[in-house]
Amino acid sequence: MSKQISVFTLLIFTYYYIKGSFIDFKVIFLFYIVLLIVFNLWRIVLHTLFRKYRIVTGGDYHKVVILGKNNSTKRLETFFNNEPSYGYKYVGFFTDKNEPLKLGNINDSIAYIDKNNVDQIFCSLKELTNDQISKLIYFSDNNLKTLKFIPDNKYVFSKKLKFENFDIIPIFSLSEIPLKTSVNKFAKRAFDIVFSLLVIILILSWFTPLLALLIRLESKGAVFFKQLRYGADFNLFACYKFRSMMANKESDMVQAVKNDMRVTRVGRFIRRTSIDELPQFFNVLFGSMSVVGPRPMLLRHTNDYKNKINKFMVRHTVKPGITGLAQVSGYRGNIETDMDMQNRIKYDIFYVENWSWALDIKIIAKTVINVIKGEEKAY
Repeated sequence: MSKQISVFTLLIFTYYYIKGSFIDFKVIFLFYIVLLIVFNLWRIVLHTLFRKYRIVTGGDYHKVVILGKNNSTKRLETFFNNEPSYGYKYVGFFTDKNEPLKLGNINDSIAYIDKNNVDQIFCSLKELTNDQISKLIYFSDNNLKTLKFIPDNKYVFSKKLKFENFDIIPIFSLSEIPLKTSVNKFAKRAFDIVFSLLVIILILSWFTPLLALLIRLESKGAVFFKQLRYGADFNLFACYKFRSMMANKESDMVQAVKNDMRVTRVGRFIRRTSIDELPQFFNVLFGSMSVVGPRPMLLRHTNDYKNKINKFMVRHTVKPGITGLAQVSGYRGNIETDMDMQNRIKYDIFYVENWSWALDIKIIAKTVINVIKGEEKAY
C-alpha cells in the first residue's frame, strides 16, 4: 500500500513540477501522510463492515476443506469454526490416516471439491506427495480454486509465494492474482466507470443513431448484436456489439473469416476499425466487463479448450476486457489452430498474473494506435 501511495504522490507532484508550480516539501510530506492514513482507515473500516455483515447474515463466505490431519490442521480447523467473521465456511478434511470424521482419503478430495463447489483448499505439505501436489495445482488452476499450503520443511515450488497468518498458523498460497485484492479491484472498477462514461457521453451518445441508420439501411435486423460469453468466475453475461453481419444462424458457432459473405459493407468497415466493439462500454459500465482484460471468447471455444490447455481457466479469475494483451500482441481474429489458442492464452495468463496500471495504459495506447493503423486480422 505504501509503495502505491508513494508512486501516486510522486506522479502528482511531478506533474506540478513540469508545469513550473512551486510546492513546499512540507506540503508533499503532509499530503503523503494524510493519504496513507485515509487509505489505511478505509481498509480497516471496510474490513470491519464485512466482518459484521458475515456474522449477521452468514453470507459472503468461502467454502474450505483441509487436506491432512495434524496439530497445525487442527488449529486451522478451530480458527475456521471460531471465527466466522473472516468469511470461511469449513466443510471438512481429507487424510490418508485412520480418522473417523474424515470426508475421505487425499486422492478422493478433487472429486469432492469439484462436486460440492468448494472455493479454497488448505493443504498440509507433510501429508502430500509431490504427485498429489502437482495434481492439486493443475486442478486449481483449471477450475478457479484457491490453493493454500500449511508449510513445513518440504520443498514447494519455484513460484512466488504469498505468506499470511490465520491466527498463529502460517499459510502459503501460490501466485496471488493482483486484481483479487480489494484495493486494486476498487481502483480498476472506478477507472472502468469513468472511462466508459466518457466514451458513452462523448462518442456513443451521438454516434449510435448515425451508425444505427446506416446499419438498418443496408440490411434488416437489430442494430445491436447480443451474444452470451463467459466472464469473471465463469459467469455468463450478454456481450453487445454493433451488428456487422446479415442475420444468420451460425453467428454463435462460426467466427468471421476473411472475405466472409455474412459481413455487410458497413460491417466490414466497423470491424476493421473495431467500432463494432464500442457498445461493450455499456458492459463495462454495468460491471460485466472491464476496459482491459482477456477478451471473452465464443462459448464453443471456451468449452472446447478449457480442458485441453493448462491454466485456461485462470483467465476467468478477472473480468473480460474490450481489449487485451493478446489482442495488441497480434493474437486476435479467427482461431484456426490449437497453437493460435495456446498463444492467446499465454498472453492472457501473463496479464492476469502480472497486472499493473502501467500494463493497462500500455495496452490502451497500443489499441488506439492499432485502430488508427488498421489491423490485418480485423475481418
